Amino acid sequence: MSNLEQTLSIIKPDAVERNLQEEIKNMFKKNGFNLINEKKIHILKSEAEQFYKVHETKPFYNDLCEYLSSGPIIVIILEKENAVAENRKIMGATDPKNADEGTIRNKYGISIDKNSVHGSDSVENAKKEINFFFSN
Repeated sequence: MSNLEQTLSIIKPDAVERNLQEEIKNMFKKNGFNLINEKKIHILKSEAEQFYKVHETKPFYNDLCEYLSSGPIIVIILEKENAVAENRKIMGATDPKNADEGTIRNKYGISIDKNSVHGSDSVENAKKEINFFFSN
């Protein structure tokens, strides 16, 4: 039985600023992901607040929203078997210092905030996040 899933990846402002999008997309491709759709956008802080609403009670919420809306981002729909878990494995731990060797955050992350990529944390959230950016 196939478990083909889609997940959302965001290449965050720090990685776009350093022009790392092709390297990051190649890491996805090398790991068997199909890139179904992508677009480069610059979201407003109010949109970032909507997107990260799940974190609104957390102390880092405002900084997270400020940061995501601070420059262009690239949103990508990734597809593969067990895409959500596989993407989280490739991304590495939230804090680049704790991310496994060879993961995106290990290679490119600057700090816990500027960690280069976002990935959906569940199939349910992946659907919501994909709809957030690709509904129209």
